[in-house]
Amino acid sequence: MNKSHGLSPHPWNRGFTWRDHAGAGRIVTPEQARAYDEQGYFVLEHAVDPVTIAALVDAIEPFDREVMDFLATQPDGRFSIAGVDTVSIALHPASRSAVCRDFCTSELMADLGHDLIGPDVRLYWDQAVYKKSHSAEPVLWHQDNGYTYVEPQAYLTVWVALTDATPDNGCISVLPGVHRTGTVAHRNTPIGFECCVDPEGAVEVPVQAGSAVVFSSLTPHATGYNRTDEVRKAYIVQYAPEGAVALHGDPDAGPPTARVVQDDPRRQFLMPVD
Repeated sequence: MNKSHGLSPHPWNRGFTWRDHAGAGRIVTPEQARAYDEQGYFVLEHAVDPVTIAALVDAIEPFDREVMDFLATQPDGRFSIAGVDTVSIALHPASRSAVCRDFCTSELMADLGHDLIGPDVRLYWDQAVYKKSHSAEPVLWHQDNGYTYVEPQAYLTVWVALTDATPDNGCISVLPGVHRTGTVAHRNTPIGFECCVDPEGAVEVPVQAGSAVVFSSLTPHATGYNRTDEVRKAYIVQYAPEGAVALHGDPDAGPPTARVVQDDPRRQFLMPVD
């Protein structure tokens, strides 16, 4: 039990040990590595140049439009966590856009993967998340590994701001330190999985367009309401070690019923070594 936040371990989380990162890497400084180990996140300022950000926004636009068209056909304009008045989630742009694929397999991302995962890394997941103006719902507190349970549990999330992300438009908030205990229990709600409510010690992480919040799949995080007139845009890219598996089944019913290696050649690209 995590006494400081009242969080219980996920039923499949047995004997987790966090692995600290030593020294400087290709791109991650010792200070950033220490923050990642101790707090579960750090900010990489001005990580992506404005030209690349503009290209990503242009490449993602038709995929976001497809999602919004689909949501418009659903009851109340909602489908799970997504909604025309909340947030749109365009899945796997890298599988359909050379611009997005080049970005996900770029030197920047390869270096982050190398430093924080290891020498053999695959793209695990990518999605564009656009929080709509005057959004009706937040994104609840969760760990990425709380949605699909992956082993090893600790993989890497790079949350890239395509527009400025502020407390007013729904920047990311994180709950430091919990990552070191592994995956915690989540409950399913009509607007997504949730591991805690209004936790003490949460930290808002506003960033400018082109900066990235780099955090563990085990770091609880959330985003609040967008109270502005503009859409807040982010591209979320995740990396896991080669050989990582997704566990399927009902964790409340017993052990996993299936283990699926995450090496889909259509979207889970092996990262360049050099």
